[in-house]
Amino acid sequence: MTTATTRHSDRRISPVFLGIVAVTAVTGWATWTGFAEKPGIAVFLFVTGAWIVSLCLHEYAHARTALHSGDITIGAKGYLTLNPLKYTHALLSIVLPVIFVIMGGIGLPGGAVFIERDRIRGRWRHSLISAAGPLTNVLFAIACTAPFWLHALDGVPWEFRVALAFLALLQVSAAILNFLPVPGLDGYGVIEPWLSHGVKRQIEPFAPFGLLFVFALLWVPQVNAVFFDLVDAVLRGLGVSEYDASYGWSLYRFWS
Repeated sequence: MTTATTRHSDRRISPVFLGIVAVTAVTGWATWTGFAEKPGIAVFLFVTGAWIVSLCLHEYAHARTALHSGDITIGAKGYLTLNPLKYTHALLSIVLPVIFVIMGGIGLPGGAVFIERDRIRGRWRHSLISAAGPLTNVLFAIACTAPFWLHALDGVPWEFRVALAFLALLQVSAAILNFLPVPGLDGYGVIEPWLSHGVKRQIEPFAPFGLLFVFALLWVPQVNAVFFDLVDAVLRGLGVSEYDASYGWSLYRFWS
């Protein structure tokens, strides 16, 4: 069975994605140089753009892994172009995660690409497809925090430093949330292939509400505190202080 797309257009990077990357690059430059008259707006656009880029790469990782695991329909669906408008639920995949960032500074995961699981053989492949997305967030978090744990921040403008810290917070929180074994999230997708048929049938009706359940839980003060304590602990381990991350969020919310 072939595992490669048959048309070059199926793999061509979308102009939509390139446009998002361009906005991220320009506003990142504006944040770094202080070119923007209001740095908060530049930080907002830079972090939002980079967050959307990471969401696209998250879904691309799912799609690419599924392609090489046996689902040869992935390319025709446009998932390999990195175009967020091609996702099964563009609203869930892009718009809602951005709203969650604005509302609470949380990297809440979005929707997913549609994978034809019946084309894929082997439980390990199914688990790897689900794990590929949040592992992308992990790599993104490592990249964002590298200047911190490498002590390479001398001369880095304060606005860019705290923006990078807040972006790292989003990636860490997204990775943690995505790996939760809750129906509808990637963490459940990792363990689902190893569950008995009876257990999966009992859990299946709750899958559409998993994300809403997690979001509701995060509004509980005690749960919210525990969650952000965990995020802060991971960030500290990567050299990012709570001060930098919190000031990054404050600068991001330039209107408040």
